[in-house]
Amino acid sequence: MALFVKTLKLYQLRSRQKRGVCVRWLHIALAASLLFSPLVYAQNTPLISGGVGFFTSTNGGNTTYIPAISPLIQAPITKRLQVESRAYLLDAFFPNGKGYDTSHFVALTYLQASYFANPHVTVVGGLFLSPFGTYTERLSPIWISNFQDAPLIVPIGTGTGAGLGGMLRGNAYSNGKVSIDYTAYFSARSANQQFNASRSTGFRVNAYLPKPRLEMGVSYGRLLQGTNANAVGFHVWWLPPNTAFKMRSEYAHTTHVQGYWFETDYRLSRFGGTESIVGRLEPVFRMQQTFRNAPDATDGLSAQNTQRADFGLDYYLPHNVRINTSYSRQFSASGNRNIWQTGIVYRFLFPAWRGK
Repeated sequence: MALFVKTLKLYQLRSRQKRGVCVRWLHIALAASLLFSPLVYAQNTPLISGGVGFFTSTNGGNTTYIPAISPLIQAPITKRLQVESRAYLLDAFFPNGKGYDTSHFVALTYLQASYFANPHVTVVGGLFLSPFGTYTERLSPIWISNFQDAPLIVPIGTGTGAGLGGMLRGNAYSNGKVSIDYTAYFSARSANQQFNASRSTGFRVNAYLPKPRLEMGVSYGRLLQGTNANAVGFHVWWLPPNTAFKMRSEYAHTTHVQGYWFETDYRLSRFGGTESIVGRLEPVFRMQQTFRNAPDATDGLSAQNTQRADFGLDYYLPHNVRINTSYSRQFSASGNRNIWQTGIVYRFLFPAWRGK
C-alpha cells in the first residue's frame, strides 16, 4: 500500500491511452505465467495470492478514499525455476475543493524469474524489488504492512523501488547458532512505465541468530547515473521467542540526507488466545526521523528535517481479514500536521487449478 500510494502521486495525470498500455502489460505478464507453467511442469500448481483493501487517509481535514487490489502469482516452471509477479491496481478519490477527482493506477511491482541453482545460490532475472534494507521486500504488501505510509527513508537506496536486471542471493553459511545470507544485484536504466528502474548496483548481507531470534544486516547501493550517489543502510529485527512482541528498525544514509525508523507491535494473544476478542488486537508504534544535510530534489525525501510518530491499532478478524487504524503526528519546518488513516484488508490464497 505504501509504495503504490507514493507512486500514485507520479501517475495522477496519466492519460487513458497510457493506462490502457499498463493494463495490457499486466494482463500479458500474468497470463504468460499461468499459461506457460502447466505446459512445462503441470504437477507444480501455480499459487494466486494477494490482498484486497479499502483505505482512507485524512490529512488537513481532506479525506482520500482508495479501493485497491494487489494480486500475486507464483508459478513453478520446473523444480528449479519459477516465475513470480505482483501488481497493484487502485482507484483514488481525492478532494479538489469542489468535490472529488479520481485517479487510476495499474502497475507491476515486480516480475521475475528465479533459478535455484543450489542451496547457496539463487539466480534472479527481470524486474525485482530493490534489496536495500528490509521494508520494500518484506513489509510493503498491503496484507503485511501495519501502516499505510512507508517509512520516510524508504527512497534511500531503493530509487524507484525496483531494479531491472539480475540478482544473486542465497545462504553463505549456517549452523545452529548463526545463519548468514547475501544478496547482490545490478540494475539497468529503464524509463518504461511498467519497468521503470535506475542504473545501479549494490548488495545486502544479513546475519540471523536463531536462539534470540535476532537479525542484523547491512546494505549498500550505488546509483550509476546522474550524481553517482552512494547509499548505506543498517537494520535490526528482533522477534523474542515465546512472545508476540516484534521490533524492526532501519537506518539509511546517502549524500544529502539520512534518517531512521523503528517499529514495534504486540499481539495481545496472551489474553485468551489469538481468537479471543482482546487477543485479536495488535497495538503498533513507529518513530522516524530524517535529517537533511543539503538540498537535493532527486532523492525523494522532504527538503526539511522531519520527525514523525505513528500510533496504530490493528484488529484481526476471522478469514484473513484485518482492520488497520492509525494516527500520525508529523513535525517539520514546512509545517506540522495530523494524519488519520483507516483500512480493511482481505488476504486471499488459492491454487490456480487442482494439482496432481
